[in-house]
Amino acid sequence: MINKQNLWFLTLFSLIMVLSIYYLTMSQDTLSTLNVNSDVTEGTDVVISEENDTLVALKVAEEEELLTRMSELENILLSDVATLQEKNDAYEELQNLNKAEGEKEAIMKLIKDQYKLDSVVQIENTSITITIASTTHDAALANNIIRSVQEFYDKDMYITVKFS
Repeated sequence: MINKQNLWFLTLFSLIMVLSIYYLTMSQDTLSTLNVNSDVTEGTDVVISEENDTLVALKVAEEEELLTRMSELENILLSDVATLQEKNDAYEELQNLNKAEGEKEAIMKLIKDQYKLDSVVQIENTSITITIASTTHDAALANNIIRSVQEFYDKDMYITVKFS
């Protein structure tokens, strides 16, 4: 069953996801006006990282889908008419979603650290799709990424690497 601590965690996690989607969808003009008010001394180098439009679109779509599903599950958990079994199933699914998000973050961090590439990871059961922001389509690089990701798992996973 769900307790207050888990409910607060789910609420805060949902809030963080909403804020991250809002930040990703903000226009460049809005972001630049927010940065005008900050104190930046002269001589400070500013590095601007622009992500591939395809990756941003994939991230936003995936986060929207995740938020929608989490909202549905939270409604089931808070519903007065839902049975105990439905609430338990919803809670377990929320835990699985959080676990999958953790795995995605770990894989994206691995790719960023080892290969210095931006990526988007999608996990569904035993299938993992990794979209890499790179103009060169290198089979050796894809093979190395697949091997690195497979080391996270005990069982064999179907891993696909796409370049955009």
